[in-house]
Amino acid sequence: MNKIDQFLQDALSKSSSDLHFISGDPPRVRIHGTLKLLSDDILTTDFVKESVYEIMNGALQRDFEKNDAVDFAYEIPEVSRFRVNVMRHLNGIGAVLRAVPSTALTLDELDMPVAVRNMCKQTQGMILVTGKTGSGKSTTLAAMVDDINKRMKGHILTIEDPIEFVHQRKSCLISQREVGLHTDDFAGALLSALREDPDVILVGELRDLETISAAVTAAEMGILVLGTLHTNGAGQTVDRIVNTFPADKQNHIRTMLSTSLRGVISQQLLPTMDKPGRVAALEILVNTSAVANIIRQGKLDQLETAMQSGGAIGMQTMDSALMELVEKGRVTSLEAYQQSNNKQKFRSLISDEEAEAEPE
Repeated sequence: MNKIDQFLQDALSKSSSDLHFISGDPPRVRIHGTLKLLSDDILTTDFVKESVYEIMNGALQRDFEKNDAVDFAYEIPEVSRFRVNVMRHLNGIGAVLRAVPSTALTLDELDMPVAVRNMCKQTQGMILVTGKTGSGKSTTLAAMVDDINKRMKGHILTIEDPIEFVHQRKSCLISQREVGLHTDDFAGALLSALREDPDVILVGELRDLETISAAVTAAEMGILVLGTLHTNGAGQTVDRIVNTFPADKQNHIRTMLSTSLRGVISQQLLPTMDKPGRVAALEILVNTSAVANIIRQGKLDQLETAMQSGGAIGMQTMDSALMELVEKGRVTSLEAYQQSNNKQKFRSLISDEEAEAEPE
């Protein structure tokens, strides 16, 4: 057993999502979104370095020495996989390890709405899952890939940094590539993927112009592309993609998105009040002819109105998703108020004292 394994197993026993293993501080774990002490013992720089070097091969150690940070995946057999970031900081060395379930949860287990299930039935185009770090994007995408893997006979290719969920072959052939291990970067792997006869491509992160351009091209070519962005809301997501391109290309990319985009799922996780845990609030945009017209004309401020009027086909805004969770007794009114876009809509649900405690 490696030195860090016991810390990871203790973290898992407390149903935590992350272990913060930082020299100069005691180990901490994130439980249902809140950071808590795992023990009171201060981690020394030497102990942290020994522990993280023990789980890194020579190439990873060299990358860390060169760049002062490195990302990789680590597995305790028959226990769990972990997404790991090791970095150098003011007091020495630190690592954050996020637990990744050994098998992907299903759409049923995540209680995903019909609109998300229908997106999985698309055979071409682009589906984006967005949200801040730790909002469950990878879990949602893994469930979507699992659903496709069960229903379709084809080739699913994933490009990740690092590989998180390991998918077993069901009805589909699965090829999983890790950036830094099997390919130099997302963009290069995507361009290569176009020659690898994929039916579905999952891109771990659309982080730069070259990657986004290759992903849109793949979607235009008749491949189903699933990807993530660190954006909040459907409008911001479309805006981010368009503004990644030079000004003289933006009209063209709007036209391409209007035809290739199938939907945007923007999500955040909130602590539940009915039982310990967290629940996802989803904003869902489905690309109808009206939505396509809004994207093509660049009138992205109208997307919220389109989502509000598209409830019949499963569209919803983040605020309406939050309100539904409040009405079902899943989250507190204060939590919904804090995470909402239109605070006035939720203002009447909370006390004056709670509102005054909120930062301006």
